[in-house]
Amino acid sequence: MKPTGFRLTGIWVAVPLLLSGCAVGPNYHQPAAPAVPGYTAAALPASTQAVDGQAQNFVSGADISGEWWTMYHSPELNGLIDTALANSPTLQAAQQTLIQAEETERAQTGTLLPTLSGSFNDTRSRISSAELESSGQLPSGSDFTVAPYTLYNASLSVSYALDLWGGGRREVESLAAQSEYERYELEAAYLTLTANIVTAAVTEASYHAQIDATEKIIAAEQKQLDILNTQFSLGGVPKANLLSEQATLSSAQASLPPLQAALANERNQLADYVGTFPADFKVDDFTLDSLHLPDNLPVSLPSALVNQRPDIQAAAAQLHEATATVGVQTAAMLPQITLTADVGHEGLNTASLFTPQNLLWSLAAGATQPIFEGGELDAKRLAAVAALKSSAAQYQSTVLTAFQNVADALQNLQYDADTLQSAELAEQSSAKSLAVTQDQVQLGAQPFTAELTAQTSYQNAVIARVKAQAARLSDTAALFQALGGGWWHREDVAPPAENCCGILPGLTVASTSPGPVPAPEPAAAPVPAPAPAPAQVAAVTPPPPVATPAQAGPAPLASDPDVQNQQPSGVIR
Repeated sequence: MKPTGFRLTGIWVAVPLLLSGCAVGPNYHQPAAPAVPGYTAAALPASTQAVDGQAQNFVSGADISGEWWTMYHSPELNGLIDTALANSPTLQAAQQTLIQAEETERAQTGTLLPTLSGSFNDTRSRISSAELESSGQLPSGSDFTVAPYTLYNASLSVSYALDLWGGGRREVESLAAQSEYERYELEAAYLTLTANIVTAAVTEASYHAQIDATEKIIAAEQKQLDILNTQFSLGGVPKANLLSEQATLSSAQASLPPLQAALANERNQLADYVGTFPADFKVDDFTLDSLHLPDNLPVSLPSALVNQRPDIQAAAAQLHEATATVGVQTAAMLPQITLTADVGHEGLNTASLFTPQNLLWSLAAGATQPIFEGGELDAKRLAAVAALKSSAAQYQSTVLTAFQNVADALQNLQYDADTLQSAELAEQSSAKSLAVTQDQVQLGAQPFTAELTAQTSYQNAVIARVKAQAARLSDTAALFQALGGGWWHREDVAPPAENCCGILPGLTVASTSPGPVPAPEPAAAPVPAPAPAPAQVAAVTPPPPVATPAQAGPAPLASDPDVQNQQPSGVIR
């Protein structure tokens, strides 16, 4: 018969179970997006300078394609990126790291549930008669022999570490944030890879054009040197003229190998991006004519950028992880309660093993309170608070860098158009000068060397135009990368579950699937309203953001002075 106190004990145990919904430590909240009206100090123009009738239009608030590189209209580039996404070991490593983080989170979630284990043992034993004599069960000097026997035991054991202070749930929250971090690291690797391939393709095309122009310069200088050699042998020119031309030719020849080496290195880099060996990389050469300059460039609203940048989301996930870790270390300083229960049967034979007479059971509840740990627990908690503040500063730094990247790309594109226009005017002028010189040479008004000099000037102008054209194409890719690359439109991005566990209450984590940005928690002090946007920024709906706890700063408990006293403004509230 069970002891009469069993029911009261069960009620006593249920009390902390009802209280297990709370969790110590600061909670994590989303901060508001930076209250800035734009990316640059000056108002962004509607478009860049038109070059050859082509201007790039800045479309404020426009969405970004998940395959933005197709706007270059290059089948070779599209195929190369498809191959890279399928074969890149960098992406494969990032994917497996994400799986590792998710499975680690799942494993930790299991610690919030009771553990159940079963066992079955049979033990063959024989007791010495001396042991029975010493206990008085046999008279001294008896020749009685105790027969061996077998003892069977079958039992179930249940153990539950009560998460009274939420330390276990904070640990799961921390690992969920780590999974989010790895997910956005994967997105960042994806974006970096695609942008690097586009930039490498543009750079390769630029090197091809520069090499072609340099070879023509060398050929012109060589012809001029041959003419001067002939004139020198006839005594028509001094040796100084010959040596000067020889130096000019050598200088032009010296500029060719570095270009050839850079082109070879760029091809090898492309091979690495697509996950193949340089010797096996067989792809047609890229040319500037094969790459179309995108006409319409999306410019996301500043309020949407924090949702679109994988690096900001990753930094925010680290901030979330650090916030949860403070709760873990705080809970470790409080009493830990463990409940255990065992039930089983024990008998001398299997036939009678499961009879009521052989039933065994026990219930136990234990509490452990750290009393003296040499300051270890307090130091760990203070270290976690410092790590939280460091993560908050890193998050702010990442946001600032992201806005700088966008501002740099937008301004570079404006100046690239101006530079290209000047370079094309210089090229056109050099071409006209060359044509006039050629006519004068045919009429005998200029020596043939004048035509060669004009030819060299023209090819130098071509090289300057090629560099300006390549910079415009590369900076366009930089803008797409700075804005996040439209990863939220890709079909291979699976939205995570709304609930991190789906089993226990109190474990809800904000979704990372595209959707509206949740309103931030009200701060202790009023936050100034964002400045009005300039006229050129259209009030349109931004691309679907990632509604993750990623842009957040933790909200410390009012009773947590270590977290409250030193809060970086704007992130931790």
